[in-house]
Amino acid sequence: MKSVFVTVGTTSFDDLIATVCSPAALQVLQSRGCEKLVLQVGRGALDPALLGSPDAAVEVEAFRYKESLAEDLRRADLVISHAGAGSCLETLEKGKPLIVVINEKLMNNHQLELAKQLHKDGHVLYCNCSTLVETLQSMELSTLKPFPPGQPEKFALFLDQVFGVQ
Repeated sequence: MKSVFVTVGTTSFDDLIATVCSPAALQVLQSRGCEKLVLQVGRGALDPALLGSPDAAVEVEAFRYKESLAEDLRRADLVISHAGAGSCLETLEKGKPLIVVINEKLMNNHQLELAKQLHKDGHVLYCNCSTLVETLQSMELSTLKPFPPGQPEKFALFLDQVFGVQ
């Protein structure tokens, strides 16, 4: 696991960024073979230029936004993400192992449902910020099941039937 990519999407999730940059998390990542940690920090209050440490054995790179995260996802050996549906599905469609971190400060904690279902189906690990380090220590990524490819033709057929298109 040479490269880990962390994404918070278009929102802010400073607790996740701070947790993954903590000495405890960096130590676990290093012990698991991580050499580079790439952070997409979104609208967060944390300054990307100040993340990481020159003394750290794990290189830290941070940015707010990019037009596309496809290249960062492609290069990653592990993705740690907020539980936004777009971020989760894009990661899983690329066949990358995924740890979903629930933002418990969001209204009604709505991301929990998606994370629980993806975990129940065997596609992701999930946790919250307080259990992320423990999850990194105990994770067995080989147990994760590949996410099945989408079948847009079935949806198109359904719409054709609903609207009576032949």
